Amino acid sequence: MEAEYDFSQGKRGAIESTPPGKTRITIRLDDEVLAWFREQVHLAGGSSYQTLINEALRQHIQQSREPLEETLRRVVREELKRIEK
Repeated sequence: MEAEYDFSQGKRGAIESTPPGKTRITIRLDDEVLAWFREQVHLAGGSSYQTLINEALRQHIQQSREPLEETLRRVVREELKRIEK
C-alpha cells in the first residue's frame, strides 16, 4: 500500500455511465418482490432482474392506459386462442 495516492485525475460519480433514455434511481422493494423477480430471471436462464421489473412496469402502464372495453376484448381473444389449442 502506498503512503499517498494521487486523486487529481479522479472523477466523481458512477463508474458506468447511464445509457441515454435511462435514469439511475434508488428504489425500495419488498424482499419477497425482489426475490420473485430474481427467481424468474434464474429460471429463464439468466438476464437482468432490473430489465424484468422494467418490463412489468411497462406492461402495467400499457394496461392502465387501455380502455376497459379494449381490455375485455384482448382477454377474450387470448382465452379463445388458449381454448383452440
